[in-house]
Amino acid sequence: MQNSSPPNSIRAHVIVSGTVQGVGYRFSTLDEAKSRGITGWVRNLPDGRVEAVFEGSEEVVKEMIGWCHQGPTASVVKDVTVEYQKSEGLQQFDIRR
Repeated sequence: MQNSSPPNSIRAHVIVSGTVQGVGYRFSTLDEAKSRGITGWVRNLPDGRVEAVFEGSEEVVKEMIGWCHQGPTASVVKDVTVEYQKSEGLQQFDIRR
């Protein structure tokens, strides 16, 4: 059976830079995404940035991207880049290593 995403589902590939590692950014992202019903994943990159993929309705994905500009309390977000892609129909949200 092939995964299919809802017709109004969008996918955003997001890179967040600044002080975003060692401040609970991934775990906060996981909580925020799950509370919005977003699927995808988040991980730390070797260069100190955080990478994430969000899939869901346009409204909640854009809310999530807005949250990424703030992040958890201890983070200092300098930049958020977003690239929209074809949705893959991911089934859950998790932290990748």
